[in-house]
Amino acid sequence: MSAKKKDAQRYTEVRNAKALRDFSVDERFEAGIQLKGTEVKSVRGGRAQINDAFGRLEKGELWLHNAHIEEYAFGNIHNHAAKRTRKLLLHRHQVRKIAQAMQTEGKSLIPLRMYFKQGLLKVEVALCTGKKLYNKRDDLKNKTEMMELKKALKVHRR
Repeated sequence: MSAKKKDAQRYTEVRNAKALRDFSVDERFEAGIQLKGTEVKSVRGGRAQINDAFGRLEKGELWLHNAHIEEYAFGNIHNHAAKRTRKLLLHRHQVRKIAQAMQTEGKSLIPLRMYFKQGLLKVEVALCTGKKLYNKRDDLKNKTEMMELKKALKVHRR
């Protein structure tokens, strides 16, 4: 019996597990990210984490903070720092739209996932509003109701 092959999609996509729980997503953008070669190799190996990451506007440019990309195991002295800030690459009109929403409406820029698209690393960032505790409880309640409903329908079909 042969060994199971590893799912390529699983290792080339990094998700932010906390984002949808803690924030309500308003608008999504696909951004490029400026990386070094060893960072790309680490992400391909699944050695990245964006759970605590956020975007910030500095001097008219968007930067990704707190994204942890582990040092490349086979790197040399020119290896990258794990938690350095990385520049997000977007069109100018998108940067203006995000900047306006962050300044006037008090929204946050949160990365939802990091993935490869035609050999290039992309980051899906979203303008988000933070959820209150009662909103999280309502979401959890709705989720359990939907699970019970699906379970009841499944039993009814048999």
